[in-house]
Amino acid sequence: MQFDLSAVETGTMVFIGTLMFALVLLVFVLTAAFIALVLVGVGKLAWVILSSTLLAVVHGINHGWDRLVHHASTVEVSGDFQGQQSPSTGSYPRVI
Repeated sequence: MQFDLSAVETGTMVFIGTLMFALVLLVFVLTAAFIALVLVGVGKLAWVILSSTLLAVVHGINHGWDRLVHHASTVEVSGDFQGQQSPSTGSYPRVI
Protein backbone atom coordinates (compact mmCIF):
# COMPACT_ATOMS: atom_id res chain seq x y z
CA MET A 1 0.00 0.00 0.00
CA GLN A 2 1.50 3.27 -1.09
CA PHE A 3 0.87 6.60 0.60
CA ASP A 4 -0.80 9.04 -1.75
CA LEU A 5 0.04 12.64 -0.84
CA SER A 6 -2.85 13.90 -2.93
CA ALA A 7 -5.26 12.28 -0.49
CA VAL A 8 -4.14 14.63 2.30
CA GLU A 9 -6.19 17.78 2.73
CA THR A 10 -4.66 21.18 2.00
CA GLY A 11 -5.13 22.38 5.57
CA THR A 12 -3.21 19.40 6.89
CA MET A 13 -0.38 20.02 4.42
CA VAL A 14 -0.19 23.69 5.47
CA PHE A 15 -0.15 22.66 9.14
CA ILE A 16 2.65 20.12 8.59
CA GLY A 17 4.60 22.67 6.51
CA THR A 18 4.21 25.25 9.28
CA LEU A 19 5.50 22.77 11.83
CA MET A 20 8.51 21.97 9.62
CA PHE A 21 9.25 25.67 9.18
CA ALA A 22 8.99 26.17 12.95
CA LEU A 23 11.37 23.26 13.46
CA VAL A 24 13.89 24.82 11.06
CA LEU A 25 13.62 28.15 12.91
CA LEU A 26 14.01 26.40 16.27
CA VAL A 27 17.17 24.62 15.12
CA PHE A 28 18.57 27.92 13.80
CA VAL A 29 17.85 29.81 17.03
CA LEU A 30 19.24 27.03 19.23
CA THR A 31 22.39 26.84 17.11
CA ALA A 32 22.87 30.61 17.27
CA ALA A 33 22.36 30.60 21.05
CA PHE A 34 24.84 27.77 21.48
CA ILE A 35 27.44 29.54 19.35
CA ALA A 36 26.89 32.75 21.36
CA LEU A 37 27.40 30.86 24.63
CA VAL A 38 30.58 29.28 23.28
CA LEU A 39 31.92 32.68 22.19
CA VAL A 40 31.11 34.20 25.58
CA GLY A 41 32.87 31.29 27.29
CA VAL A 42 35.93 31.65 25.08
CA GLY A 43 36.00 35.40 25.75
CA LYS A 44 35.73 34.83 29.50
CA LEU A 45 38.51 32.23 29.38
CA ALA A 46 40.74 34.58 27.38
CA TRP A 47 40.08 37.39 29.86
CA VAL A 48 40.87 35.17 32.86
CA ILE A 49 44.12 33.98 31.26
CA LEU A 50 45.14 37.52 30.27
CA SER A 51 44.34 39.06 33.66
CA SER A 52 46.07 36.21 35.53
CA THR A 53 49.17 36.58 33.37
CA LEU A 54 49.26 40.33 33.85
CA LEU A 55 48.77 39.94 37.60
CA ALA A 56 51.61 37.39 37.74
CA VAL A 57 53.92 39.73 35.80
CA VAL A 58 53.14 42.66 38.10
CA HIS A 59 53.62 40.45 41.17
CA GLY A 60 56.97 39.25 39.79
CA ILE A 61 58.14 42.81 39.15
CA ASN A 62 57.10 43.87 42.65
CA HIS A 63 58.83 40.87 44.21
CA GLY A 64 62.03 41.54 42.24
CA TRP A 65 61.99 45.22 43.16
CA ASP A 66 61.45 44.35 46.83
CA ARG A 67 64.42 41.95 46.78
CA LEU A 68 66.59 44.58 45.05
CA VAL A 69 65.70 47.28 47.59
CA HIS A 70 66.24 44.90 50.50
CA HIS A 71 69.61 43.86 49.11
CA ALA A 72 70.63 47.48 48.50
CA SER A 73 69.74 48.41 52.08
CA THR A 74 72.05 45.73 53.51
CA VAL A 75 75.11 46.58 51.40
CA GLU A 76 77.92 48.35 53.22
CA VAL A 77 79.62 51.14 51.33
CA SER A 78 83.38 50.73 51.80
CA GLY A 79 84.20 54.43 51.85
CA ASP A 80 82.61 57.82 51.83
CA PHE A 81 82.22 59.66 48.59
CA GLN A 82 84.83 62.38 48.32
CA GLY A 83 84.09 65.64 46.62
CA GLN A 84 86.14 66.09 43.44
CA GLN A 85 87.19 69.21 41.71
CA SER A 86 85.26 70.13 38.63
CA PRO A 87 87.45 70.16 35.52
CA SER A 88 85.94 73.38 34.23
CA THR A 89 86.15 75.73 37.24
CA GLY A 90 88.28 73.85 39.71
CA SER A 91 86.32 75.22 42.68
CA TYR A 92 82.98 73.35 42.93
CA PRO A 93 82.77 69.71 44.06
CA ARG A 94 81.02 67.32 41.71
CA VAL A 95 77.49 66.30 42.48
CA ILE A 96 77.35 62.62 43.23
